[in-house]
Amino acid sequence: MRVYWEDTDGGGIVYYANYLRFLERARTEWLRACGFVQSQLAHDPGIVFAVRSVQVDYRRPARLDDELSVTCALERHGAASLSFRQQVLRGQELLASAGVRIACLDAATLRPAPLPGSLLSVLSRPDAPPMESQARCPPTFR
Repeated sequence: MRVYWEDTDGGGIVYYANYLRFLERARTEWLRACGFVQSQLAHDPGIVFAVRSVQVDYRRPARLDDELSVTCALERHGAASLSFRQQVLRGQELLASAGVRIACLDAATLRPAPLPGSLLSVLSRPDAPPMESQARCPPTFR
């Protein structure tokens, strides 16, 4: 992903909260690689995902026009949660790392809901998408 003006502060450094957006986009693309679209999941089977907790370690600043990649590795899943380890990189340089726990919620009540069997079956298949993937989002146009 490319760093745009909207991502930075007045000094051209990525504002710390925008890393959360980058992490969210990578998780969304990981889910899409598993064959699921969040807007469709909200309708059938009627679930949404919400961040339950996040811990970010900022190591180096990203700057205007940097080309970044964001990794997304599923560490584990519970009955109604997913836990990810994520990294934001500029080339091979680690800029930030994060641990993110996601809750699965009923779309109507926003109460905890079990992960759908369809998602669990994809995660347990031998040909499932890699547990760790590198996302470039939004797509980079060259």
